[in-house]
Formats: sequence, C-alpha cells, structure tokens
Amino acid sequence: MSQKQDFVRRIPDSAHHFGRPTGLWQRIHVDPLLLIILLVLCCFGLLVLYSGGGQSEHIVKRQLIVFGVAYSVMFVVAQLDLQMLRRWAPWLYVAGVGLLVLVFFFGVGAKGAQRWLSLGFIRFQPSEVLKLGVPIAVAAFFSSKVLPPKFVHILVCLGIISVPFVLILKQPDLGTSILIAASGLIVLFLAGLQWRYIIGCVFLIVASAWPMWTYVMKDYQKQRVLTLFNPEADKLGAGWNSIQAKIAIGSGGVDGKGWLHGTQSQLDFLPESHTDFIIAVLAEEFGLLGVLFLLSIYLLLIARGLFIAASSQNMFSRLLAGSITLTFFVYVFVNIGMVSGMLPVVGVPLPLVSYGGTSIVTLMAGFGLLMAIATEKRKPS
Repeated sequence: MSQKQDFVRRIPDSAHHFGRPTGLWQRIHVDPLLLIILLVLCCFGLLVLYSGGGQSEHIVKRQLIVFGVAYSVMFVVAQLDLQMLRRWAPWLYVAGVGLLVLVFFFGVGAKGAQRWLSLGFIRFQPSEVLKLGVPIAVAAFFSSKVLPPKFVHILVCLGIISVPFVLILKQPDLGTSILIAASGLIVLFLAGLQWRYIIGCVFLIVASAWPMWTYVMKDYQKQRVLTLFNPEADKLGAGWNSIQAKIAIGSGGVDGKGWLHGTQSQLDFLPESHTDFIIAVLAEEFGLLGVLFLLSIYLLLIARGLFIAASSQNMFSRLLAGSITLTFFVYVFVNIGMVSGMLPVVGVPLPLVSYGGTSIVTLMAGFGLLMAIATEKRKPS
C-alpha cells in the first residue's frame, strides 16, 4: 500500500476522533463539553427559577434535589451498552405501552387528567418512559433495514408511534403526546424519508384538521387554539396567561428590569411563572440579552448533540442521537412559541429551566444516552 493510500485510509479515523472524549472521559463515559454546557444551563436556570418561584428557597432546594437525581441517572445511563439497548428496545417499548394501559385502570387523576401511577411513596408518569422508548424503538427498527425506508417500513414505524400517541392523547395530555410523536417522526426523517412521503403527510395533516377539531379535540383544547388567534376575546379568562406573558416579555426591553425586579412575576400577574411561563420571567428581568444568552446555551447543546450524531459509528446510534437532540430543540421551540403567542398553550416546560421532576430526569437520561454514544468504543476499520 502506498503512503497516499495509507493516509486516505486513516482520514476517517482521525475525523471520528476529532472532538470526541479521550482518556479518563472515555473510560467513565462522559462527554466533558456536553457536561459543561448542561451545568451552565442548570445553574442559570436555578437563578431564574428563584425569581420566578417567588424567591422561594424551598423550590430551589427541591430543584437541586431533582438535578442531583437527574445527573445520577445520566451517569448511570451513560454506562449502557448501546448494542444491548438496541436488542432490548422492543421490550422497553412494550413495557412503556403496558404502563400506559395500566394508567386507564389504576391511574391517579389530577385537574381532570389521569396521567400518573402511584407506588405509595411516589407518583410517576409512564408517558415519560415513552419519550425515550419511542425513539429507541424506531431507531432500533431502522438500524437493521436498508435505507431509505420502504413504504411498508414507514407504515410499521407510524404504527409504533401511533399506539403511545393515542394512549397519551386519551389521558388527556396533548403536549406530551405531540412530543413523543415528534421524537419518533424525527427518527423516520433522519432515516432518509423521501420527499414525496413528506409532502403526502403534510396533505394528510391538513385533511385531518377538521375531523380532529370536530371529533377528537376537547373543549378546553379548542379554546386554547381560539385564544391563540384572539387572546383579547377573554382577557380575564383563557387569554390571561398569553396577555400577561407578552406584557412581561415586552416590558423587559434590551437589558431587562434587573434580577428579582420584574413586576409581572413578582406581583403575581404572570401565571405559572416558575413552570411553563418561566421564559417570560427571564425576558422581563434580563431582557433581550438574557434571552439571547439562554438561546446561545441551547444552541451549543444542540450543536454538540448533532456533532455526536454525525460522528456516530453505526446507524442505531446516529438515528438515536439525532432524535434526542432534535426533540430537545422541539421542546425549546414549543415552549418559547406558546409563551410568546406563536403557538397554542400545550403545557410544555422550558427544558432544564422550568421547575419539574420526572421531565428533567427523562431529559438527563436522554443526555446520558448521548454521552454513551459519544464515548462508544469504535470498531477498527
């Protein structure tokens, strides 16, 4: 073999190792850059949460406990053997769907929704399992198929996505069902879905809009859509959240009113200021600059995830990493869109900033999978 041929042969190996963890980080299955970005995001989130939560130390302490559990889960998940995970993907999916079925018989209700299972000392949402179970199952399915996917494989994929989507929609939990469907559809898109199918899906969605509105959507869900287009129609009712959020965002200006000095949040005009609408608190107190800072952190996180996906050594890892990363982008987009009045309110928290429990643990488990993919042992070429 000539020197030129030997150099060309080694280019892919060099490209794969560029920007990937080495040494100690490789052995403990941690991506240091991803970890640093997550720590910066969580610390900034706690700063905003303290203000949005009415300067409550209790809320911050509970969030710190959740972060402690979430980071522990992330490190444990990062140690997983990805090929074993691929083999067990169907069983993980079946277990998640089984838990969703149990919710209908033994679920615990709150605020008109039955979404939780109680173990006595703790409650949890089985739908959180499917946030990772669905993309893992779809990625495992396509990893053994010739791509781009054939029509029959697309139908199987849609079936995998549809079962949990319908079960969660019945709870009802529109926001979570949309996110889970998005996580699976992203895998389908990354698998090389042809444009004729994408255009066909768009027409199908448009055609199903009226039946969904008439026969599927509940009255409160319809009200959210109507409020999106005219929040002033019910200023003191359904439109209150959207109006107050817009006031808070607009009043922050470029550099904000200062930390803990936001009038809308501190005087309790802004509802859900520590959960779904926390971005409005950030915009009011830190202004446009604060929002751009947060978006920059999110952008770095997404860019790192996409790099890990692009440099993955097999189709399963590539599809799974891409889905986790782009689904995270959907979380951010939907939350900011609904708070700013561009999307209906669907109850999606701002990732790693809003106060939460199981949703944060699920997100960090996803980042644990990203770290497992980033530090996966490479097979010799």
